[in-house]
Amino acid sequence: MLHTMVYLSWKNCRRAGAALLLALAAGGAAAQTLMPRTPAPLPVRFGEPEAKDFEATNFVADSGAAAVVLCDYGTARFASPSGEMSIISERTTRIKILKKAGYDYATVEIPLYHRDQQNERLSNLRGFTYVRGADGKISKTKLDANATFEEKRTDNLKVRKFTLPGVQEGAVIEYAYTVTSTFFDNYQDWTFQREIPTRWSEYRTSIPQVYKYKVLYQGYLPLAVNEMGIGTVSLLLNQKADAGAGAGAGMGVGSVGLSISTEQHRWVIRNAPAFRDEPYMTTANDYLARMTFELAGIQMPEQEYRDLTDSWPKKNKALLENESFGLVLKRDGFLEATMRPLAAQYPAAAARAAAVRELVMRAVKYDGSNRLFASGALKKSYDLHRGTSADVNLLLIAALRQAGLAVQPLLLSTRGHGRVSEEYPLLEQFNYVVALVETPGQPDLLLDATEPLLPAGMLPQRCLNQSGHTVPDTGEGRWVSLVPTPRYNHYQEVKLTLDAQGNLSGQVRDEHAGYAGLEAREKLQQLGEKKYVTELAGQHSGWEVPSYTFSQTSEVDKSLALSYEFRQPSVSPGAAQELYVNPLEAFGERRNPFRHAQRFYPVDIGMMQQEIISLTLTLPPGYAAELPQPVTLALPNQGGRYVYAASSPTPGTVRLLSRLTLDKPVYSADEYHALRELYRQMLAKQAEALVIKKTGS
Repeated sequence: MLHTMVYLSWKNCRRAGAALLLALAAGGAAAQTLMPRTPAPLPVRFGEPEAKDFEATNFVADSGAAAVVLCDYGTARFASPSGEMSIISERTTRIKILKKAGYDYATVEIPLYHRDQQNERLSNLRGFTYVRGADGKISKTKLDANATFEEKRTDNLKVRKFTLPGVQEGAVIEYAYTVTSTFFDNYQDWTFQREIPTRWSEYRTSIPQVYKYKVLYQGYLPLAVNEMGIGTVSLLLNQKADAGAGAGAGMGVGSVGLSISTEQHRWVIRNAPAFRDEPYMTTANDYLARMTFELAGIQMPEQEYRDLTDSWPKKNKALLENESFGLVLKRDGFLEATMRPLAAQYPAAAARAAAVRELVMRAVKYDGSNRLFASGALKKSYDLHRGTSADVNLLLIAALRQAGLAVQPLLLSTRGHGRVSEEYPLLEQFNYVVALVETPGQPDLLLDATEPLLPAGMLPQRCLNQSGHTVPDTGEGRWVSLVPTPRYNHYQEVKLTLDAQGNLSGQVRDEHAGYAGLEAREKLQQLGEKKYVTELAGQHSGWEVPSYTFSQTSEVDKSLALSYEFRQPSVSPGAAQELYVNPLEAFGERRNPFRHAQRFYPVDIGMMQQEIISLTLTLPPGYAAELPQPVTLALPNQGGRYVYAASSPTPGTVRLLSRLTLDKPVYSADEYHALRELYRQMLAKQAEALVIKKTGS
């Protein structure tokens, strides 16, 4: 299924009453329809569980789930409680607990935003736990609305938590609440999908046409209902004396009634499967079906339209004037004595940039935290020899400038933080900054100084998240691809000898280059040489590794190489007429990373890959091998291929070649089946036994 992106934006937004424009990408969401005159019935009524909610037969399809969301229903509308324009969000959720592992879903978190003197307010919290006894009667336990506690998450976000009482297997839990907000730029988003199956998720919104929102549907599930209509809302707003009233400024002077047209929407997703974490994914928010809102402008009656949308020139200017971003870069005088001489020493831009990066990495160590803004003055991090990713990389940018290089900050979002949308200039999307060095006549050089095990020009894997945006001194800036040129390269050259008793011995040269080199060096750094080899041998039954040698361990721009000898004694001593060996199986993939038959989300590897095994097997005298059939498999859309070849270059020897090439960093959900099948057939060929028979007396 294609990733369905639904954009709802205000057309002709300078007129009150503008219509929403709905654009649908191919492949997914239901076409938008007009709302019927009669409102749709409520999908759930609080306090009224249905008999079918307790019937076990209704949950056969979800037999592996710990719980299932029967219904999640939310509304968001504008109103004027106490004479103040507010957004009123109401939610009712009903969940069936299937197993003890599902008890966690009885603990609920409600995020509440606050800023300056304003706070989102929680009210009308209520809940029940329903249990049907053997006699068919339903008992219920009420939630104590006062038994909640609050947890601070960030400076502007707190979470109210509560746990429904009396939960047990087979119980149905239900809760409802209201959140009142005056943050019109924080209109309640809605997520249709969870880690457990959801039978019905519905969101209804009603927005006065004076507020212009951009609405984005992100997800890989089709909308079952996508309706739009026109309504009205009546508001009674307090009036206050303006600044010209002297001592009475700000005091209430009455109220005014308004009747405003509204845009109304109803969105439904039915039978959403449980969201599951799978290999090669970024953060869950990149895949969950959800609706998000961005305030674009306000058109109050008889007033000028206020455009609240941002632009990259505005964002860049704000960043460059920020005390923790642009201004810290200007306080770089302490670097001059160290960096200025590098211009003469390294005339070539790429070599000079690599030298600057090396000096920064020696001076300041990355503390593991990812930030967009510096934690303080760069001189402080320099003196402490430790800092966040922003401290390290902003220091790198300042040092590169002192060395006379043309460099710009490049904003990006790490894979764990989420993908960025190129549609809107939102700084909240980013949590990381690296350096982009312009090298005349050559591609731009992307530099990060947090990872000493990577060569200059390669970003850490956490940064491989499709695209980033530059922050130039003036102007728009531009989007830059983060797809790396270096691949994940793993090459094994294996020379084996088999005797008539079935004993195997041989020499292996195991090379890791590109991102495979980073992976291997990190493991070597963590375990040390002896444990690294012990772990390698331990993955194979009966392996003995009498000797080994590592080379190029500290030369990060070269392959990390491990040369070792090994022996594998036969489990059946004595000469045999026929021998069966699986020589490739020990050096190939352990198992197919794509276990599930279906996948709704892209496979995001982050970089291209290549895995090569070149194996030569010397047979015992008087034996010959039956050569397996060759195989060539190609992925669609030039996505890569797998090649398996078998030959006998000289009498008594067999040569096997296994080569996997993945030529795309991201594969769509439509390409998943072919990718999974390629891995299945590759593993089958690598596990295929060689039949070796005695040819003479």
